[in-house]
Amino acid sequence: MVLAAIDPFTHESSWLLSSIHRIFHHYRDAGVRVAWLVTGPDDGVTKFLGTYSDDFLTFVDPNYAAVKALGLSTLPAFVLIKQDGSVAAAAEGWNPAEWHAVSEAIETITSWTPITIPGPNDPSPYAGTSI
Repeated sequence: MVLAAIDPFTHESSWLLSSIHRIFHHYRDAGVRVAWLVTGPDDGVTKFLGTYSDDFLTFVDPNYAAVKALGLSTLPAFVLIKQDGSVAAAAEGWNPAEWHAVSEAIETITSWTPITIPGPNDPSPYAGTSI
């Protein structure tokens, strides 16, 4: 499973919505399930994601339980989880080189085509926000 963990109460997560959506579309037919992991209340998730929530599975984590269980401390984050539940690769904040490393792990596991990270319309790198 590939998760994008985001916080709907921060600008940092909102800056990456279209980038994450692009990445998810790239992997939608690969041998992984892609999903949003949103650390907000149920009623605010659809409002935050808008139509992006229609395209991919969305998990709600209002108390950061899943985020903490994955060992994350900064959002947004990009995580590859293996079938045994272990984290195979993770990137926190928006560091395109680290997100690219996660994408390479996905591509290795799935034998999928490479994706360009950062893409031409992706934001400049930033640290993200601590949880």
